[in-house]
Amino acid sequence: MKIRVVNKSDFKDIYNLVKESFKTAQVSDGNEQDFVLELRKRVSYIPSLEFVAEEQGKLIGHIMFTKQAVDLEKGKLKALLIAPLCVDLAYRNQGIGSKLMNYGLMKAKELGYDTAFLVGNPEYYQKFGFLCVTNYNLKNMTTIPDKMVT
Repeated sequence: MKIRVVNKSDFKDIYNLVKESFKTAQVSDGNEQDFVLELRKRVSYIPSLEFVAEEQGKLIGHIMFTKQAVDLEKGKLKALLIAPLCVDLAYRNQGIGSKLMNYGLMKAKELGYDTAFLVGNPEYYQKFGFLCVTNYNLKNMTTIPDKMVT
């Protein structure tokens, strides 16, 4: 398995991968594939922080990191939003999601980012050091339940 930066030629396959992967997700609104398209249009999109896992020419996993503004009393925090992370159903429970997450976090750190947020299953993301925003006295400005924002 190889992890690499996304090419524009991957976009259609990523759309399908995200759509299929989230059909069985514990947390999903069914529109994650469209969210990926929307994120790529924003000024917060960082092409060098969108990755795929590839096995023998087939895309089996995807993760992307985009800039996320966080206003603090002391000023702005340079942070990222991680969304979405997905793995093809046939390749789950093999550590691919963990490898994508760890690789992406390493590359983000190389670019000077040391804070990231995401929406997802808190039990899964705790193993990467993520905690609910409520642990940091941060106000969640979305309609997403606090327990799902880490």
